[in-house]
Amino acid sequence: MPVNSERTGAGDQPTRVVDYIVEHLVRRGVRHLFGVDGANIEDLYDAAYDCPDITAVVAKHEFSAAAMADAYSRAGAIGVVAATSGGGALNTIPGLGESFASRVPVLALIGQPPTMTDGRGSFQDTSGANGALAGEALFAAVSVFCRRVLTPADIMTALPQALSAATTLGGPAVLLLPKDIQQAPVDASADAPSEDPPRRVGDVGALVELLRGVDGPITIIAGDQVARDDARAELENLRAVLRAGVATVPDAKDVTGSQSLGVTGVMGHPAVGAALAQSAACLLVGTRLPLMARGGLESALESLPVASLGSAPPYLPATHVDSVDLRASLAALAAALSDGGPVPPIAEPGTRGELTPPAYDGAGVRYRDAMLALDALLPQDTDIVVDAGNIGAAAIHWLPARRDGRFLVALGMGGMGYSFGAAIGMAFARGRRTVVIAGDGSFFMHGMEIHTALHHRLPITFVLFDNHAHAMCVTREQLFFRDRYSYNRFGPSTLGAGLAAMFPALSSIDVTDIDELDVTIKAALESDGPSVVSVECSADEIPPFTAFLSKSRENS
Repeated sequence: MPVNSERTGAGDQPTRVVDYIVEHLVRRGVRHLFGVDGANIEDLYDAAYDCPDITAVVAKHEFSAAAMADAYSRAGAIGVVAATSGGGALNTIPGLGESFASRVPVLALIGQPPTMTDGRGSFQDTSGANGALAGEALFAAVSVFCRRVLTPADIMTALPQALSAATTLGGPAVLLLPKDIQQAPVDASADAPSEDPPRRVGDVGALVELLRGVDGPITIIAGDQVARDDARAELENLRAVLRAGVATVPDAKDVTGSQSLGVTGVMGHPAVGAALAQSAACLLVGTRLPLMARGGLESALESLPVASLGSAPPYLPATHVDSVDLRASLAALAAALSDGGPVPPIAEPGTRGELTPPAYDGAGVRYRDAMLALDALLPQDTDIVVDAGNIGAAAIHWLPARRDGRFLVALGMGGMGYSFGAAIGMAFARGRRTVVIAGDGSFFMHGMEIHTALHHRLPITFVLFDNHAHAMCVTREQLFFRDRYSYNRFGPSTLGAGLAAMFPALSSIDVTDIDELDVTIKAALESDGPSVVSVECSADEIPPFTAFLSKSRENS
């Protein structure tokens, strides 16, 4: 087909590459794709229009579209992000970087100018030819699979290979799709059903030997792979066999029940360190335990034998067994440990405790008060998506996950504004009330995705904490640079009233006092579609973040 041909309906038209892509994705269980339209990806949207089994969602920014796909994957089926060439393509890089760092399977379909213009100065050329930006090299750095599709027939192997790599290796797979290739006909009748290779499940024998050889209680630290592999029941069974205490990393708060020791790391709970100090071994399940998740626990972990089970080895020395199927691996480990051998002593649960930031007497709602109020108000099937910054630290530390809901925070790259797109992907995947907790700094970056939620009438409540600043940066200026200046304070804003004026169909309100929060949150949760509650707080309040608390004590 010529590059600018029009297609007004499927009819008896030949199957194009883009039609094959959409139909293959539907067979793989994909029901939504997320992106921003443009000339070099518009044919994919045209194909999606002709397919009643998939919905194409247009975001306001490609980073948010990538966040939608990332959260969609964390909630179930693989997420797909589609972007046009040039700046649109480059805008997906931060979102794909989060998925890469967090090992979340995502498929990225990136439009390119037609192949006949490669290296000839075409607009948005990323072919790598004749001095053009090399898109394949660029995307290869944030993916587990990257391929530029050069002939129509190539898509028959490239698409199944990309999906297989994303799901078995854990991370983004990228297909670079020139516009003329997208439009070209392909013989779809030659498409054979594809099956992913068996998921890697390592031999747990080394872990059985280590855990049976210790004399004392065991502490388990669980990661977000437990949620991705839907292995909560198997984790609980293993916990019971080992009679262990269980803690979680911040982005896995929803994988254990009420018996959890709490969260590990720099925003975590004192009970975790106390439990490790009394343990004879530590078992990591589905986490590499990055710095944010192990801060403050290093000395305790260095003195213990550490076992690890998951899709990648941890960042500290450990006896590691590779597995991309934790349901199978945890079941095998529990069965092996139940088959004779000594019974470990019961790990005493202790009290979770909490970090204690210095008291703050200024204006605004306190972070802790707000989180305790939300804990009392949010139903047990609510999904929670938390953004970066001071308010993110407060939510991680003080707001428990809902018993039947997800608790999502992006700690791979920690990109501000992730929660707005992620909540949309989560709501599409799970079809239930989702609550975003974000600061005004994150809102100013990607908060216009609220309009995307409004367009689709999604059940998302955005709780915005307006402290008129990049508050974590203000805290750093105060603690580490003697509070001599601030580059990070904003002018005052009333986000609730502002959004209500912009979008009359949106339920949106400002709260300045903790006593107002109860009625406004209840009303927001009952809204038909999205809602916004903007909470006035202060950038001068120090959050529960151990590096800040230790520096504050040092300065006082």
